[in-house]
Amino acid sequence: MEVELTPPALHFQDVAATLGRHPIWSGATFALPAGALAALIGPNGSGKTTLLRIVLGTLAPSAGRVEVFGAPPRRGNRWVSLVPQRSELLDELALRARDLVMLGLTGHRWGLGLPSREEHARVEAALAAVDALAFADLPVGWLSGGQQKRLLIAQGLVHEAALLLLDEPFANLDLKGERELVALLTRLNRERGVTVIVDTHYLTTLLPVVTHVVCLLDGRPRLVPLEEVLTSALLTRLYGTPVEAVRVADGSLVIR
Repeated sequence: MEVELTPPALHFQDVAATLGRHPIWSGATFALPAGALAALIGPNGSGKTTLLRIVLGTLAPSAGRVEVFGAPPRRGNRWVSLVPQRSELLDELALRARDLVMLGLTGHRWGLGLPSREEHARVEAALAAVDALAFADLPVGWLSGGQQKRLLIAQGLVHEAALLLLDEPFANLDLKGERELVALLTRLNRERGVTVIVDTHYLTTLLPVVTHVVCLLDGRPRLVPLEEVLTSALLTRLYGTPVEAVRVADGSLVIR
């Protein structure tokens, strides 16, 4: 009997991206398996956000074929959720934390219909999954950047997203916040099987847990083996300044 294999989370086949008449990158051919915890890395301006937009279905590729879990990308895909960089708008919100998460279920509706008991239960479960119950009744604007990030992740979980895209999630977080966010993403990935893609420049905290790396260099996104990423030469090219990757006594990697 033939075994049906799960389609990859992302499948790019000779994909190119253009904004207006300006080519961003081309020749992207790779398959990222479902259940991966991937870092998306590249120099500023290399087109990482453009790649995320193509996956979200908000930007069409100028060439090639893209599939997300075996289907073309589309706007409003409930299986895919974007966690954006922290928005200053969140600092102004008097809305309760749990109500912000509820918008992940009801934000598309017309009218003033009340959420159902099942929807309330799903919100509670999403808040619990990101360890946010302790501040669920506080106004969003009172919360720290790390707490607000947890709520944005919960918005994705509340509609059972299978793919989380995080755009520079470590910006404005201290070291403790970075480590807590990495621990949360690792738990969601390993215990729930959520595929996670993190667009980041903060590699030191994330590298110990990633399973795959998508690298944008020389105008072409590609999957790069982890051992290739952990080199001073590649990191120097990524950051455009001399970078040294050093293994310390406990086996962890220090980037300096």
